[in-house]
Amino acid sequence: MKRLTRGFTAGLTQGRLRRALALFFIALCLPSAILVQQAYSRLKWEAFHRHQQMAEELTDRVRETVSALINREETRGFSDYAFLVIEGSPGNPFIQRSPLSAYPVSGEIPGLVGYFQVDASGGYSTPLVPAPGTGAAEYGVSDQELVQRRRQAQRIRDILSENRLVHPESRNTVAMQATPQAIDEARVTAPAPPASLGAGKPVDEYSPSPAGQSIFDQLSRSEPAPAKMKSRDTNAGAKKLQTLDLQADFSEQAAKQPEAASQRQKTAPAPRQMRRELSTLAEPVQPDRVETDSAREALRIRTFESEIDPFEFSLLESGHLVLYRKVWREGQRIIQGLLIEQQPFLGKLIEAPYQTTALSRMSDLILAYRGELLSTFHSPDHTDYLPASESLQGSLLYRTPLNAPLDALELIFSIRQLPAGPGGMIVTWVALALGLVLLVGTLLLYRLGLGQIRLSRQQQDFVSAVSHELKTPLTSIRMYSEMLKQGWASEEKKREYYDYIYDESERLTRLINNVLQLARMTRNELSLELAPHPVGELLDMLQSKIVSQTERAGFQLMIHASDVLASTRLAVDPDYFLQIFINLTDNAIKFSKDAGQHRIEISCTLEAKDRVQFQLRDWGPGISRNQMKKIFQLFYRTESELTRRTTGTGIGLALVYQMTRAMGGDVVAENASPGVQFLISFPILADMT
Repeated sequence: MKRLTRGFTAGLTQGRLRRALALFFIALCLPSAILVQQAYSRLKWEAFHRHQQMAEELTDRVRETVSALINREETRGFSDYAFLVIEGSPGNPFIQRSPLSAYPVSGEIPGLVGYFQVDASGGYSTPLVPAPGTGAAEYGVSDQELVQRRRQAQRIRDILSENRLVHPESRNTVAMQATPQAIDEARVTAPAPPASLGAGKPVDEYSPSPAGQSIFDQLSRSEPAPAKMKSRDTNAGAKKLQTLDLQADFSEQAAKQPEAASQRQKTAPAPRQMRRELSTLAEPVQPDRVETDSAREALRIRTFESEIDPFEFSLLESGHLVLYRKVWREGQRIIQGLLIEQQPFLGKLIEAPYQTTALSRMSDLILAYRGELLSTFHSPDHTDYLPASESLQGSLLYRTPLNAPLDALELIFSIRQLPAGPGGMIVTWVALALGLVLLVGTLLLYRLGLGQIRLSRQQQDFVSAVSHELKTPLTSIRMYSEMLKQGWASEEKKREYYDYIYDESERLTRLINNVLQLARMTRNELSLELAPHPVGELLDMLQSKIVSQTERAGFQLMIHASDVLASTRLAVDPDYFLQIFINLTDNAIKFSKDAGQHRIEISCTLEAKDRVQFQLRDWGPGISRNQMKKIFQLFYRTESELTRRTTGTGIGLALVYQMTRAMGGDVVAENASPGVQFLISFPILADMT
């Protein structure tokens, strides 16, 4: 394993590192993405189930409202559909206006147009208008109001006629009311019903079916002709539910969950049944039989039993809604009902409660009637409900019909934008944080790997350079030593050979010192002995140390400082101070040997009140800008190992930077045109100025 690791590390390149980290990143991202996706899937289902429950609760409220309205209408008696009704006891009855005769037409049913009645012959009447022979003024109806009532009655008649629910040319007019005579005349052409209405065949088979009433039969038994549906969706009337892109997969999956199944187990509504009623009706006497001027005395009271079917509901071709019931009286069938404007009715009972819930912000409510799209409701502002999941857009949230008799109406909730909820926000932030950590961590590993690759190459270059730097002077020292030992050199050459051997040994000493300092620096073992030293003393020590180095290289050394600074003291380590300038001088000699001027200048100035700055300048080629910030990096060289023309190991300037910073100083380099200048500054001791 160690061999494989070493082999991989030794052959590691930037491209291989990039590919390895990419695979590492993918290996971490895939399971993380799966975990986040699973968390989101669970949150999606929980959000779906929560909003499905909201849709169920909204539907239950609508059903309760509809049931209350229908039950109120179911309790109305047969006689309520006449202008006058009988109240009080049988022994002491009194006549008053029907509650359905109120004008303007008002009621708890939104969009109510008015009540109507269609007799066995197809004749039309309404409780808005009194029957002939009834004094309207005596019951609080003025002539002006009577005109308005007749207009409203005519409107109801026109709607019924448009939908063929009454005879357009019936001899009954809006001012007339069903009378026993009209019923008797209808009996002439009708077969006699059986003695018992409840035995044998259905009741409606034993009564005549005039043209108007036959349409009511068609309304309850089959689909009507396409109606003029007044919907917010301009194309609603032309759409079938089968054409809607409602994806039920998620809804079906959620419906299989045990908690969802438990929510759906609700008590079924009680079946609606026919009821019997004893009705008392005030009927006008024919005018030729009236012997008194009193309108009340011109009325006669009749009591009879009637059987009343439950209300039925339908959508008319004109777009109006009709709620009607069949009443069996004396073997004849009479239709009683009410007309409703579609948009106010749906808006008040369905759209208004829908808009007050959070469902309007995340779903569309589709209202269907017998498989046809009737209306679509949604939030007017279409505000996004974030954080959201777009994957369920268009899915079916909840679908159910209303309760009877409005069971032909179906509520369909379609998801527009399903919110993930508070948990989704947490998962989102966790996913972003995890992705950011993985990305940043991978980038840091990449940069660390690149640094290690560069460091490995630099170390290899350093070993190669050190080997070269050690081998060259040792070979020269050995060669000249053998020549001196064998006595091959003349007396004149001996002095030259001794100087060369001395210079090479000094070069080896500097190289070895640098390597030892590098070893201490990498182990953080730099040992400083800071002590106060005058600037003049430091410059004298420096001149005696490097003058021979510059003279043998053929360079002129110039060191100068003002008399004021000569006595200024700095807290430095003398050995480190000298090694800094020895390395800088050696660097200047190497790169300036081909320059026009072989000169090195060292000066000292007061940088600020509390700092002294040393400048070392050469007249060489200088340093390019892109390398100016890299020259103090360890093992960095401006020349390649294959093409370099100068000696060196790449650690001299790095040691200069580290030792200067260790003594509390700063070092920077700048081009001086020509040449380069190094600026080294140290703080002045506070009590030594």
